[in-house]
Amino acid sequence: MSTISRLPGIVTTDHVFQVPLDHAAPEGEQIEVYAREVVASGRERDDLPWLLFLQGGPGGKAARPLGRDAWLERALDDYRVLLLDQRGTGRSTPATRQTLARRGGPQEQADYLAHFRADSIVRDAELIRHRLLGADQRWSVLGQSFGGFCTLTYLSFAPEGLTEAFITGGLSGLGSSADDVYRAAYPRVVRKNEDHYARFPQDVEAVRGIAAHLADSPATLPDGGQLTVEAFQVLGMMLGGGSGSGTLHYLLEEAWVEGPAGAELSDTFLAGVQAKLSFAEGPLYAVLHESIYGQRSVDQGGTAWSAERVRKEFPQFDARAALASGAPVLFTGEMIYPWMFDTDPALRPLKETADLLAARTDWPDLYDPARLAANTVPVVAAVYHDDMYVDTADSLETARAVRGLRAWVTNEWEHDGLRASGGKVLDRLIKMAHGEA
Repeated sequence: MSTISRLPGIVTTDHVFQVPLDHAAPEGEQIEVYAREVVASGRERDDLPWLLFLQGGPGGKAARPLGRDAWLERALDDYRVLLLDQRGTGRSTPATRQTLARRGGPQEQADYLAHFRADSIVRDAELIRHRLLGADQRWSVLGQSFGGFCTLTYLSFAPEGLTEAFITGGLSGLGSSADDVYRAAYPRVVRKNEDHYARFPQDVEAVRGIAAHLADSPATLPDGGQLTVEAFQVLGMMLGGGSGSGTLHYLLEEAWVEGPAGAELSDTFLAGVQAKLSFAEGPLYAVLHESIYGQRSVDQGGTAWSAERVRKEFPQFDARAALASGAPVLFTGEMIYPWMFDTDPALRPLKETADLLAARTDWPDLYDPARLAANTVPVVAAVYHDDMYVDTADSLETARAVRGLRAWVTNEWEHDGLRASGGKVLDRLIKMAHGEA
């Protein structure tokens, strides 16, 4: 029996579905996929169209609404929303260091996780649509970031399930390899660093001071993780969000306290850093991150720790060299590095598994360019002009490659515009799809 809950302005209903681990072997191992239905209070019995929400990530569970939060405020005017915990996340048969240990060694774990990419997520969604709505009923889909990547996969392999598609910050390059992605990303991250230091010039010396300290003496985080200078640079992932630069600045403000032996990194700072760097709540983000770019038809399909390899082409991210030359120390962005599986306690048990996934070269293709070129599903997309995470040039090329896709290019919002705009981004896309904008 489904559990129904009431929160301010909304009614939620829990749904749990049994799905095949491998959709090519439907009678084989089954896993659970959880989804939360959300409808505006008082409209529970209304015949509303369904909107499936695909979360960013990979490896991110759907938001836990406390009411008509953020974009839900706008969505619930028109839709019954289904918040999907993508396989392996949240309440959907979680995949973590604790649960994966029961599956055997690294090879068994890697083989299992090979079924957790966008193609499997889309097949889960189609199975859920059939069971929840019926085979003859279609739904709309809203994909944020990686959820947008999944939406392109949906349009490639099961467009018959969709009435319309909304994509925010998630038009991936259809033929971009992992190396292509990171080669384009590092210069964007440089620009985000320049923007941050222009906004907070005092942070240049603040960051250099912390980096110099960590280069000599890595700190231990409250969870036992190691804060090296390279791990400190990963805080730059925050710079892709609308409030990220300010949040990073305020974190740096409280970096030091006077201890018995002089200045030392404060507990407040270390706890704040841990909250930003730990993958305890979402290890799949780190384990599967580069695999979202793996496709047989693109660069032989392998990723081979691309972000780490390509970083060597951008020596300005070498913190120790910057300290020696007097240059600003640059933060990195949405990159996953193999050494993270040494410094983060939540990832350490998954190090060999991640290495095996990085070495894999037989990833199936995630997009069908021919089918996208013949697309008949109405698609609208918000492309953030200054997006740090998804390359604008790739997004616009993909927009041209999907028949009928209408793109709204804006620099009013950053990558988190769907959430941060309080429904304005979604409202614009709905109006575009319905011919009102």
